[in-house]
Amino acid sequence: MLTFKKALPEETGIPSGSMIQFIKRLETHQIPMHSLLLLHHDKLIFEGYYAPLKAESLHRMFSISKSFTAVGIGLLAEEGKLCLDDRIASYFPEKLPEKVHPWVASMTIRDMLMMRSCHAATTYKANPGKDWIESFFSTPPTHPAGRIFHYDTSSAHTLCALVEKLSGMSLLDYIKKKLDILGFSESSYMLKDPFGVSMGGSGLVATSLDLMKFGYFIAHRGYVCHRQLLSPSFIEMAISCLSANSVTAPIPEEAHGYGMQFWRNGKNGFTCYGMGGQLIIVLPEYDLICVTTADTQGIGGGNQQIYDALYEEILPNIGQKTFLCPKNAQKLNETISTLKIKPLTSYLAPEAACHINGQTFYVQNENTKFASLTLHLKKIPDSQTSIGNLSFIYSKKEYSFSFGIGFMETGFFPIYNLYYAASGAWLTDGTLHIKVHIIDSYVGSIHFQFSFGHNDLVLFMRKQEESLFQEFTGHLYCTI
Repeated sequence: MLTFKKALPEETGIPSGSMIQFIKRLETHQIPMHSLLLLHHDKLIFEGYYAPLKAESLHRMFSISKSFTAVGIGLLAEEGKLCLDDRIASYFPEKLPEKVHPWVASMTIRDMLMMRSCHAATTYKANPGKDWIESFFSTPPTHPAGRIFHYDTSSAHTLCALVEKLSGMSLLDYIKKKLDILGFSESSYMLKDPFGVSMGGSGLVATSLDLMKFGYFIAHRGYVCHRQLLSPSFIEMAISCLSANSVTAPIPEEAHGYGMQFWRNGKNGFTCYGMGGQLIIVLPEYDLICVTTADTQGIGGGNQQIYDALYEEILPNIGQKTFLCPKNAQKLNETISTLKIKPLTSYLAPEAACHINGQTFYVQNENTKFASLTLHLKKIPDSQTSIGNLSFIYSKKEYSFSFGIGFMETGFFPIYNLYYAASGAWLTDGTLHIKVHIIDSYVGSIHFQFSFGHNDLVLFMRKQEESLFQEFTGHLYCTI
């Protein structure tokens, strides 16, 4: 079973101070990190989790799922169950429309792995209620396949369906079986689409250490614990630069080319990329693997900040003369022990705060399922903190959740029953801001801003998450 020997950064030639500076830099830029792992010369020199997340916490990894799907395809190719130049339509006759567009009919597995399908965007997003695989074959294509890079998650999803069809297993179960020596966490899983297919483009839910093991497996070209688990030639091809992607890249670090469900990076390495800061950054020239989980959704250039911090705070210091020092080890351990998702910074509560405590406000908007809102705020004795609770009636049912002022309160967010951490803060204009971090099989945040009048309340809600929490958007006007 694959395990990593732990070492101090100095033991592999990296000063502990550069690790601390890396962390402080991300904090300064207010990047909501969830975990950070660093493997150097095959030794785990840093493993940190931002409370309330822990080593065993499962986390949504979004598009890192695509790299897992590519490995599934590679394993099937080795078994002789498919060839990369096979036409994908030949495997799904039951999903094809009566008349198949010739560009769809000629599209190959290789085209799809390289993000060179005949679609310019994800097909099932236009109509999520329609069979996701059928939509891939029936949506009118925009161009011939194999010609140009367009990021298309439905390609990865369809390839995942192919893996499951030919293996007779779910994608992750198949990978766990074939790559058993890696020892992925038993609790890891993949979300499924409404029709029972694993979401091979975005549905992986796993631990950060699972990602590190996967990155190690790819970095070592499939050779792990004296076993060749996958053809090194397939891996070499998958991580090479096969498609130019600079025209559509959202940030500079994602503009260095694309292989087969793997990104090239700016340091002559490769990256498994997931939305919101889920990253496996492999830098062969530095013998370094960096794994992060985070929630950068809604933060312009948030992912770039992670890359920049790694490249500018860690890489220049590799190979410096370092000395083992108990004080350095102690500082690093202290840094790790204090990692946490930061609560909002609060100002003094306005005088009106006491008047709204426990007061029920009734929603006056039409065309909403919200009926009323009630805020409870309670000062915690002998501290500068308070605990709050927001209860509301939605669709004739009562829900509530708690939040801290000056600290994070955790629980399960109502309606969706997803694990969260939340804090509130009084802003300079006297409004109350509550930020809820969703840290579960879905990752994102929900913001509430309350503006209190003499007898009324305006509530602005904004969600930063891909597919859920649509209820928590827009404005509500409420009166006593």
